[in-house]
Amino acid sequence: MDLEKAMMASAAGLRAQSVRMRVISENIANQNSVASEPGADPYRRKIITFQTELDRASGVELVKPGKVEFDQKEFGKKYDPGNPAADDAGYIKTANVNGMIEMMDMRQAQRTYQSNINALEASRRMATMTLDLLR
Repeated sequence: MDLEKAMMASAAGLRAQSVRMRVISENIANQNSVASEPGADPYRRKIITFQTELDRASGVELVKPGKVEFDQKEFGKKYDPGNPAADDAGYIKTANVNGMIEMMDMRQAQRTYQSNINALEASRRMATMTLDLLR
């Protein structure tokens, strides 16, 4: 049944965006992290990838979360000579997380999540109407 396949695809999209929002939340929570000791690295931004997976039973390609990778962008620096983690020049490393980018990513993930909910609800309504017609 095509409506069942549509529901499966929407549910897979919901799961994928849920994982994406969790990763973005971790980034936002750690955006003000600094190195704990001289030469140590602070929190490194995480980026999630997505893959398609064939559900052999139904023949539907579904999206699924892939690997969570680390952003290789350079860390920031902050002048804080009194900090125990400061280097010889008085700088500490700060996380490579940009709060504005994370908020834009979160907003996009929320919109995609809502779109999947709308598609799932539309499929459910169509299935219910079909059952009503068959009665």
